[in-house]
Amino acid sequence: MNGIVVLHHFIYVLISVSLIIWVGNTLFKDGRVFLVDSFNGNKPLADSVNHLVVVGFYLINFGIVSLFLRYGARPSNIVDFIELMSIKVGVIFLLLGLMHFINLGIFKVVKMTTPMENGSLPDPAVASRFFGKAH
Repeated sequence: MNGIVVLHHFIYVLISVSLIIWVGNTLFKDGRVFLVDSFNGNKPLADSVNHLVVVGFYLINFGIVSLFLRYGARPSNIVDFIELMSIKVGVIFLLLGLMHFINLGIFKVVKMTTPMENGSLPDPAVASRFFGKAH
């Protein structure tokens, strides 16, 4: 019985960590373009923010995987093993998707609130929908 639990934990961590690293690397590489645009071409600032966002992404996701390791009953047969693995990996997929959309939302807010070279916001009407009217 302990052998199947250890195997389950090992495969769960292997799959989860692999997914997190793949998504994190993709977000880091492809997210840079959005951040450079959001910061009006300021590449050093965009790169710094990109790095900090990815570090936070890894910390949150690895922490959730670690905490979730003990979730659920211990598998006693192959059916339990597969069902529990499906639930745990499914939660990780949902978490990664949620974090992806949160990151996109952050990029959008940063772009709307970053002054352009002339000091104005890109579209004050759009920014006011998120932050209210300026007083």
